[in-house]
Amino acid sequence: MDQQELQQNLMEFEKNRNQLMNIGAQKQQLQMQSAAADAALAELNKTSEKKAYKAVGNILVLCDVEDLKKELSEQKESTDLRIKTVQKQEDNLIEKLNKLRSKIETAAAELQGQRAPSSNSGEEPKMTPEKQSKGKK
Repeated sequence: MDQQELQQNLMEFEKNRNQLMNIGAQKQQLQMQSAAADAALAELNKTSEKKAYKAVGNILVLCDVEDLKKELSEQKESTDLRIKTVQKQEDNLIEKLNKLRSKIETAAAELQGQRAPSSNSGEEPKMTPEKQSKGKK
């Protein structure tokens, strides 16, 4: 792999890393929506009232509790499905990033090996214990 391919892989890695961060934020937001729907359903299940208020924009509308329960259950189901989809995207991106990281590390090591003059006539450079401990972070 040459320098240009390495740069392209680095750019793709950075793009995918940013995408992973965005997907993580989206997943967190969906999880909060799901938790809010859970809390609202729990409160509706505790009440003995037949009617409850629902926020619609800037106003509150009086609705049947059973209708609200059904609506919240559908919203939660939809949100949970979206969480699963986002989780799959996140898993795929992590796998892709790991493969790219491996490619980049290999290519960087190859390029570094080409540039460094070898003083031990083609043998692999020996790692001293000091260098080994620095490499293992």
